[in-house]
Amino acid sequence: MTDLFTASTLPPTGATTAASRSRSGNGRDRKAARRRKLRRQVRTLLVLVITLAAVAGAGWFVFRETDLFGFVSPLESKDFPGPGGEQVQVEIAPGAPGEAMGQALYDAGVVASVGAFVEAYEANPNAQLIQAGTHVMLTEMRAADAVALLAKNEKVELKLTIPEGYTVAQVVDRAVEVTGLDRAAFDAALADPASIGLPAEAGGKAEGWLAPSTYYVVPNDTPASLLSQMVQQTVGSLTQRGVPQDQWQAVLTKASLVEREAKFPQDRPKMARAIENRLERGMTLDIDASTAYGLGKPGTELTYEDNHDANNPYALYVHLGLPPTPIANPGSSALDAVLNPEPGDWVFWVAVNLDTGETKFAETIQQHNKNVEELRAWQAANGG
Repeated sequence: MTDLFTASTLPPTGATTAASRSRSGNGRDRKAARRRKLRRQVRTLLVLVITLAAVAGAGWFVFRETDLFGFVSPLESKDFPGPGGEQVQVEIAPGAPGEAMGQALYDAGVVASVGAFVEAYEANPNAQLIQAGTHVMLTEMRAADAVALLAKNEKVELKLTIPEGYTVAQVVDRAVEVTGLDRAAFDAALADPASIGLPAEAGGKAEGWLAPSTYYVVPNDTPASLLSQMVQQTVGSLTQRGVPQDQWQAVLTKASLVEREAKFPQDRPKMARAIENRLERGMTLDIDASTAYGLGKPGTELTYEDNHDANNPYALYVHLGLPPTPIANPGSSALDAVLNPEPGDWVFWVAVNLDTGETKFAETIQQHNKNVEELRAWQAANGG
């Protein structure tokens, strides 16, 4: 057997042929080339990663600092130098967090950014005092000044106070005077009971259902919304007192009579009892205030003929029972008197002093006539 690698075919020990040197050199070059290529690829990848990171960071900055149309974003904490320009009204919603307040102010041109407002809001301990409502602000305010002004709660509010015993006509007069809203719009709302939430028990008439109270009027209020608040407060009062719904109108009617007849709170429970006693005995109520309401004239100007005019459904000297509707809008004390009348057998009452309104109650006609004599004496001493 012949060894393929005989001495004649092997190079001398320690020697390298030109061909072998060439092959060895080429191998080293290829390896070096691969290493250089790898280093270039790594550098390229690093550059790409850094570039992408820079682009992403720039994109986030652009997203934060500009909106889709290229304007400065409200998220940027830019601030106006102040002190402010023209007045504007800003509505702060109930329970609004600082970000929502800032957005409302930014939209109105009050602050330069939501971010600046939120920072100022979080830095001001009085910010938690800010109340919902319409606030008067200035355009281009410093965020810190805007927070401080909001915390003062100098809101745009009109106070509409409706006294106890006002009629619907008087309520509308007062509302038009205070708010400047159109009277025709009030009339239109009253003519549309559904628009003010008037219950079916009212029979389409708002008399007695416009609760006396103080109402805070904001710029977006309308006659219908104001009247609706009054109706809802009355419904709430009746519901809270546990009055069955089928008795709502009767209770309001009785309370309106008490409201207009009794001058002092301590007289109202007695008055309510006297009215109940007369109704139970089938007696006419003989209430001047009802006659006056039906005729649209002051009670002090009534005549005997007025009180006995059968054409007036509110003339309770000739018509048994309650009048067709309440004659005024009663307050809470009149409602409570009707629901909790004072125990007693009174069926008569008369004001014996027309200046002070002092009223005396009687169980019998004899007692009543004596009280009437006292009234006549006062009239004689005071010019009739």
